[in-house]
Parts: sequence; C-alpha cells; structure tokens
Amino acid sequence: MSAEKTAISPSRAQDFPEWYQQVIRAADLAENSETRGCMVIKPWGYGIWELIQQQLDRRFKATGHQNAYFPLLIPLSYLEKEAEHAEGFATECAVVTHHRLEAVKNEVTGKTKMVPTGELAEPYVIRPTSETIIGAAFARWIESYRDLPLLINQWANVMRWEMRPRLFLRTAEFLWQEGHTAHETQAEAEEETRMIHRMYEEFLRDHLAIPVIPGEKTENERFPGAAMTLTVEAMVQDKKAIQAGTSHYLGQNFSKAQDISFASRDGSTQFAHTTSWGVSTRLIGTLIMAHSDDDGLVLPPRVATQQIVILPITPKEDTREAVLASCHALAATLRHQLYQGDPIRVIVDTRDLSGGVKKWEWIKKGVPIRIEIGPRDVESRKVCMQRRDQAVQEKEFTDKEHFIQNAAEILAEIHRNLLEKATAFRDSNITPCADLSQFHHHWEQDQPCWLCTPWAGSPEEEQELSKKHKINIRCLPLTDVAMPDAGKQCFLTGKPTEVLAIWGRSY
Repeated sequence: MSAEKTAISPSRAQDFPEWYQQVIRAADLAENSETRGCMVIKPWGYGIWELIQQQLDRRFKATGHQNAYFPLLIPLSYLEKEAEHAEGFATECAVVTHHRLEAVKNEVTGKTKMVPTGELAEPYVIRPTSETIIGAAFARWIESYRDLPLLINQWANVMRWEMRPRLFLRTAEFLWQEGHTAHETQAEAEEETRMIHRMYEEFLRDHLAIPVIPGEKTENERFPGAAMTLTVEAMVQDKKAIQAGTSHYLGQNFSKAQDISFASRDGSTQFAHTTSWGVSTRLIGTLIMAHSDDDGLVLPPRVATQQIVILPITPKEDTREAVLASCHALAATLRHQLYQGDPIRVIVDTRDLSGGVKKWEWIKKGVPIRIEIGPRDVESRKVCMQRRDQAVQEKEFTDKEHFIQNAAEILAEIHRNLLEKATAFRDSNITPCADLSQFHHHWEQDQPCWLCTPWAGSPEEEQELSKKHKINIRCLPLTDVAMPDAGKQCFLTGKPTEVLAIWGRSY
C-alpha cells in the first residue's frame, strides 16, 4: 500500500472516533448487539480479555486474594443503606420489578404480546458495582479480628445504563474484576488501596505497554462513598484521558451502614475498614487507542491472542506439502519457547486465501510478528519476518534457527518500542500552566493536550472550571510531573500550594 492509502479509513487525523470504531471492526474484536448499549465480544477480542484476566488473576492470588462470586441482582434496600453511594449510581441503574411474563393475545391483530406481571415486593438492581451485596456477606463472615484481613476478588459483569455507548470504553454491560477487602485498621486498608494502585500501574506498563499517571482523585471525582480514590490515567492518541483503573479506600462508611463489625483485640466492637478496586474491558479500548495505527490494531505481545502468525507461501501445488510441514514444525518448536513465563502463542494460517488477503487480515488484527515461508525459504532454512511495531512494508530475512533462539527477545523489544513511543507521546503532551488566561485559552484548541497546574482551589471552583471547559481534574499526580521551577502558587486562587493537578478531556 502507498503512504497515502491505509487499511483503515478514515485515518486517526481525519476522524479519530470513527477510526476507533473501524479498527475494532477490521480486527473483528466486537460488535454492537441487539440490546441497546451492549456489545458482543468476538473471539479475537475476548481472547485479549482472557489474557488480561489470567495475568492479573495471578498477581491478585500472589498477594493473598481469593476469587468468589456474588449475586447479579441486588435488593434495592441494600443500596438505600449507603445514601451517597446509591445517589452516585442512581442514574445508571437498571431495575428489575417483575418476576413473570404472561402471553396476552390481541383479538384484533391476532398478535401475542408478552406482558410483565408478578410485581416484586422489593425491586432488584442489576449490579452497577457490588459494595453493598458483598458488604452484606462480609457482615456475616467477620466476627473477630482473627477473621481479618478478608481479601476477596470477583470476576463478573456489571450494568450501568450508558446513554452514549462506545464499544469497550462505555457500554451498558461490561466485564470487570472488582476487589473487595476488609481490614482491622485504617493503615492496613490504606496500604491495600495503595498496593493495588501500584499493581495496576505496573500491569498497564508491563503487560499493555501503556504508561500512566498514578494519582489521587479530588473530592469531586471520588468514587461515591469513598474516603480516598486512587487512579491510573492513560493518555491516548487524540490526547484525551482514560481512567484505566481505580482503587478506593472506603473508610468505615460501608461497614457502619452494613454492620461489618468485629470483636477487637481489647474485646470492644469495632467497624472494619474496607476497600474496593477494579479494572474492566475498558482496558481493551485503552490499548486500541494508545497503540493502533491507520493500518489497524497493534497489540502488545503479552496480551496478543496470537503472538506469531506463520503464513505459508505455496505458489505451486507440488511444493505445498513441504512448505506446510516446515511451517508446522516451526510453530511446534516456537510453542516450546517461553515469553514472560508463558509458551509463545503461534498460529499457522493454512486457509485457502491469497497471501495478500491473509497478510492484511493479520496486520489489521495486530499480531506482533508475521512470518512468511515459501519453497525457497524451506531450502535455505530462512524465514521472512515482519513486525507490527514497524512499517508494514518492512521485512527481514533471517535464519530460522536464529529466529527461534531470539523470538522471545523480539517480542520483548516490540513491547519496549510500544511503551517508549507511548511514553514519549504522553510526556510531550503534558504542558505546565501557572497562568489563568493561558489556562482558559488552552481549551479552545482542537484536541488540547493535558495541563498540569499548581492547585489550591475549592471543590466549587474546580466544578466551575470543569463545567466551563468540559474538562476535569484527572488526578493529583503521585509522581513527578514537569512544572516550572518558579511559582508555587495556585493558578486560580494565588494561594501557596505544593499540590499539582492534571486537567484534561476524557472518555
């Protein structure tokens, strides 16, 4: 393909939101379903989620967490016990009010209509999150300080009635993990919150090749009912932010509402300190927007459904058997190699399609390495290698044995390249700002980058700025962010401050 023509149309520069949808379609990741706002995750996309799930699950279990499962339907009264929490999710809730359908036939048209009957004495909310239902279980399970800490995780689906759905980023139903823990002391609960926050930061960097800004949410942006919310904020290629994962210290707010109490070491009754934390299929949307290009999906190797695809080139029937045998032998050998502790995932594409069609399909699917083997390669024991982190026309001919020995390192190099590119892009698009007029002018641009400002404003002042420019404080960063040496005064109030705030538009 020429430089002007790409596999995905429109390009990122022409129409980023539509480009995103077309990447998903071209890679065959997911599609909209008949249920409004919900998606069908297709095998290639679900394979990515399975790998995210498996790799995160190992990390959770290594830190003492156990998986459990809790009901999809939550009694309405459970949410009412925690007013701030219920209010925060009220506009997103789907509610079940009846338990039966009856067939009613229209005598005029002859058509049968299913009518809900059997109204429930108490409605159920389809879980938007599970703090209340899991809290009720914790209240039953915890009696003494000896039962603490209680470290539980759930892999599940949730529903939040999304008004403007977008595949993977915002859908009415999505998949996630939600961790819920109970602790004897505030210090232990806060350390759990921070440990999981660090784990999310490391996972996005080390598995998805996405650099994030770890930070704390402001009071306005906290999870409903939380005492502290920590977030990891990712920048994607249109310079918008995505909240890629959150970890919440809930204090004793939920334990008091739900009587999660225990006999303490001195014999008194105390309320547990609880946490909750989660990431979702939004991670897939984040990696699409962070890495993909105008030729399609680009997958970080650790979460690539297949890491290597081998394409047999068989121009003549009499060489087909030898080429296929060579391809399958190479695949079998590679599957005995380890990358990051797991066997390398390899597929041989033997479909009866032209080489060009297959090549472009795998480019659009984002497979990290493509290998072509033809009759001459069988004789010379060479392979033609193409990498998804490089231009699609680039190729390298290398000895088969050399490739086998270095396959894992090549995958690692692809990961490093993706991470370095994303980091450079992010860092070049965070601008320090200590001047109010500059701040106001900045948001008039098309696709404005993030701003980092000194901050000592009130929640009301933050809300006013957010509403005016359709932005918000993504986080108060916990890591160093470039700021001018001069000036430790809030750009809005002029008050002295050591606090920085990252502002941006978001998905």
